[in-house]
Amino acid sequence: MSEYSGVAVSAGRVIGRVRTMAPPVAAPSADEKIPADADPAVESARIKEAAAAVQASLAQRAERAEGNAKAVLEATAQMAADPTLVQTAEGLISSTRVTPERAVWDAGDQVAAMLESLGGYMAERAADVKDVRARIVAELRGEQAPGIPDAAEPFVLLAIDLAPADTATLDPDKVIALVTSDGGPQSHTAILARQLGLPAIVAAKGIDAIADGTEVFVDGARGVISDEVGDRERELSEAWARLQENPLTYEGGGAVLADGTRMAMLANIGSAKDAEKAAAANADGVGLFRTEFLFLDREDEPSGEEQTAAYAAAFAHFSGKKVVVRTIDAGADKPLPFLTDADEPNPALGVRAYRTSWAKRSVLTNQLDAIAAAAQASDAKVWVMAPMISTVEDVEDFIGMCRERSIAPAGIMVETPSAAVTADRMLAACDFASIGTNDLTQYTMAADRMLGSLAHLNNPWQPAVLSLVGATCTGARAAGGDPEAFGDTANKPVGVCGEAAGDPALAVVLVGLGVNSLSMTPRSLPAVAKVLSSVSLEDAKRLAQAAVSARTADEAKDAVRASLPILEELGL
Repeated sequence: MSEYSGVAVSAGRVIGRVRTMAPPVAAPSADEKIPADADPAVESARIKEAAAAVQASLAQRAERAEGNAKAVLEATAQMAADPTLVQTAEGLISSTRVTPERAVWDAGDQVAAMLESLGGYMAERAADVKDVRARIVAELRGEQAPGIPDAAEPFVLLAIDLAPADTATLDPDKVIALVTSDGGPQSHTAILARQLGLPAIVAAKGIDAIADGTEVFVDGARGVISDEVGDRERELSEAWARLQENPLTYEGGGAVLADGTRMAMLANIGSAKDAEKAAAANADGVGLFRTEFLFLDREDEPSGEEQTAAYAAAFAHFSGKKVVVRTIDAGADKPLPFLTDADEPNPALGVRAYRTSWAKRSVLTNQLDAIAAAAQASDAKVWVMAPMISTVEDVEDFIGMCRERSIAPAGIMVETPSAAVTADRMLAACDFASIGTNDLTQYTMAADRMLGSLAHLNNPWQPAVLSLVGATCTGARAAGGDPEAFGDTANKPVGVCGEAAGDPALAVVLVGLGVNSLSMTPRSLPAVAKVLSSVSLEDAKRLAQAAVSARTADEAKDAVRASLPILEELGL
C-alpha cells in the first residue's frame, strides 16, 4: 500500500482511477536541425498535419463542453486553425533548417510578441498562441497534449498544479477529485475545488509515483490519497455519494447553535452572477464582494457608470440584506497596468490594495463614488471595507473618504498582524472589521500563500493565526459597539470572510473566538450550518481554546475534529 498526504482543501471521499495531467511541454533544443538530406517541404507538411489534428481535437471537445469551458476551447481551436503560426514555422524550416518542433516553438514566440505589441484584446491572445504551439509540439512528438485529459469515464485528476486556463475547462462531471503536488490552500486551484464541491488535496508530494489508471481512494477531509481500496474505503465513498444524492440544504436565517445562538451566514461573491447564485443558496447576505474582478484584464480603469451598474446589479439580489463591498484589492497576484508597479521586488509586501491610493487616489475615490451611487439606488444594506490596512492612520484616511460620501457602515479588513494586535484602536476609528484569513495567515507565517512548498505553514489552523483572530475579537469588545446600528452591545461586528470560514470544523473555532458572522462560497453554507447546529456557544469557546493552546496546526485541527463526531457522519 502507498499513502500520500497533502493539505486538505475540500472535503469528500471518492474512489476512482487516476488520470495524470501532462506536465508543461518542454522547449525543443535550439540546436535541433533536420537531417541534411531531409526535404523541408516534407517537414513543413508535418506541421500542417499536427496543427489540423490539434484543431480537430479542440473543436471536438468544444462540442461536448458548455459555458466558459466551451468558449475557451472554441477560441483555442480557432487559434490552431489560424495559418499565421504554421506559415511562420514553415518559413523558419526553409531559412534555418530547424526541426518542425523548434520551428513551431520559435514561431509561437514571434507571433505572441507581435500580438503583445498591438496591446488590448490582441495582446490577450498571446497566451492562446503559446498554448496552441505547445499542443502542436506535443502532437509532433507523440506526447499527451497539455491540459486536463479528455477521458470517457470520470477520473481522479493528478497534476503538478492547474493554470487558470486549465480550471476553465475542468468538467466536474468528469473530474471527481483533484490532487496536486504543488499549490497551497489559498491557491486558485484550491479555491476552484471548493467552489465546485470537488474533494481536493494540494501539496501532496510524491503523487507522481502513482501510475496512470491506478484505482485510488481520496479523502479530501483528511488530505490523504491511497492506492489501497478495501471495504472500509468503499463504505466511506458510498456514504459520501449518498450525501451528494440527498445534499444538505441551507434555508437561511443564520446558523442556529444548539443553545439557540444565531450566527449570520453570508456569501463571498465577485459579480452579479455570483450574487444570484448566493441568493439562490439562501445566503443571509454578502460578507465579501470582491470588486477587483471588474478591473482585471483591462488596460484602463472602468468608468464610474460601468462600476455603478455592476455594483447595482449585484445589490439587486439582496434587497433588505447586508452586502459588504471590499474596495479594489489590486497588486500581489492581481496586478493592474494602470494602478500597480509590475517591477516591485516583493509585491505581496508592496503597494497593494488600499495602499495604491497613496499615489493614485482617484481610482479609489472614483470607486467609492460608484459604490455610493449604487447603494443610494438600492434597497440592500451596503457596507464598505478597505483591504490591506496596517495602521490607525490608514483606517482614519479610508473612513474619512467614506464619510465624505455618506457611506456607512465603513470598516476594514484585518489581514495584517498589526491590524489584529491593535484592533481596539483600529475599531475605535471605524464601524466594523472583517478578517481575511488567507492573507492574515500568509503575513503571520511569513509564507507566500501561492507556494506549495510552504503549504504546511500557510494553514489557518496555525495557533498563531487563531490567536490573532482572537485578539481582533478582544479588541472589538474593547472598542465597544453601537446597538442601534449593529444590534450588538458587546462589540463592534467582526466577521470572517477568508476561506477558513467555509471549513465546518474551523468555523466552530471562529465562533468560539468571538466572530459575529461567517462568509464563504455558497456551496459551503449547508455543511457549516449543520455542524454549528451540533454545538453550543460554550462548546465552541472550549474548542477554540483547545485550538489556540495547541502546539501545532495539526494538533489544533485533530483536537477539534475529535470533539465533533458529526464531521465523520457527514464525511467532512
